[in-house]
Amino acid sequence: MTATVSTEPAVDDLGHAGHRVRALLLAGGLGAALVVTVLVAAGLGPVSVPPGTVARIIGHHTIGYPATADWTAAQDSIVWLVRVPRVVLGALVGAALAITGAVLQTVVRNVLADPHILGVTSGASTGAAVYLLFGLTAATTATALAASAFAGALAATVLLFVLARINGQLTSLRLLLGGVTIGYIFSAATSFLIFASDRPEGARTVLFWLLGSLAPAAWSSVATTVAVVVTAVVAVLLMAPRLDALAAGDDTARTLGVAPNRIRLWALLIVALAVGAVVAVAGAIGFVGLIVPHIARLRTGGTHRQLVVVSGLLGALFLVVADVAARTVFAPRELPIGIVTAAVGAPLLLVLIRRFQASSST
Repeated sequence: MTATVSTEPAVDDLGHAGHRVRALLLAGGLGAALVVTVLVAAGLGPVSVPPGTVARIIGHHTIGYPATADWTAAQDSIVWLVRVPRVVLGALVGAALAITGAVLQTVVRNVLADPHILGVTSGASTGAAVYLLFGLTAATTATALAASAFAGALAATVLLFVLARINGQLTSLRLLLGGVTIGYIFSAATSFLIFASDRPEGARTVLFWLLGSLAPAAWSSVATTVAVVVTAVVAVLLMAPRLDALAAGDDTARTLGVAPNRIRLWALLIVALAVGAVVAVAGAIGFVGLIVPHIARLRTGGTHRQLVVVSGLLGALFLVVADVAARTVFAPRELPIGIVTAAVGAPLLLVLIRRFQASSST
């Protein structure tokens, strides 16, 4: 009698290894493209600065090399104090929105989920509007503004979590319907706050949060955003295996020892933290968290660790490019970045919908 040895596990291992290698290569390529894009983007504007000069200015301020400057003081101020904070902030915001979108799509198991559609962005905008219109101090601080935006995002998230529960379970349909409802409620609340405020510049101030912009970027806001976004990304990477189990279904997750509702709760709290931080510095920017994770899934086909890394890099790259378009296409006038992301994201969404329909019919 001869023994038959199955080769299926080996084949599966080779397949998973292939996915990991492709994901690593893709992440490396996206990382290199992001670095180049940051250098080019920081040099674009009314005063053009070559990428090589931008790299030397950044190196001079970060690692002290080169020690002596071969550029003008005006170039140094424009690049280091104005453009680099804006580009870095754009990368952070894009990465955060893309990663939170990927997490939400897994949590609710619906391809249409993103922070904007689920009302989290609207809640964060309302929280920011409360501070901007009725803050106790005249000066706007990044920390207080981020805390207020996070409080609004957390309120929207908790309300969404409560509304979506049916006999202790969260359903995708109720999450989506509840998110749309919450979005309208908080949007109406923001409009009422503008109406109730006696500050004449209130409407113009809050309009920033409704349309989105990276123009007020500064190193202080970058520091706050880095701390929050890094914390959120690390938390998502740590819970990635549990998100993998959740993506396979609640019953499968319970079999693997994962409590679905508990993971959903923690994931929603992380989303509220990240969205509150980015809305506080950049306003409500749509479509990034909806489109980018789909593109990342088409290219990775792996676990959530791969998805999170690739989504973050793609989101950062996308928003940096979108911000360049927002401030250069109609220069010297600047478009709100939310208009640019919608103009690009809406056609991409239609393409993805057609692709999903084609794959489901075959």
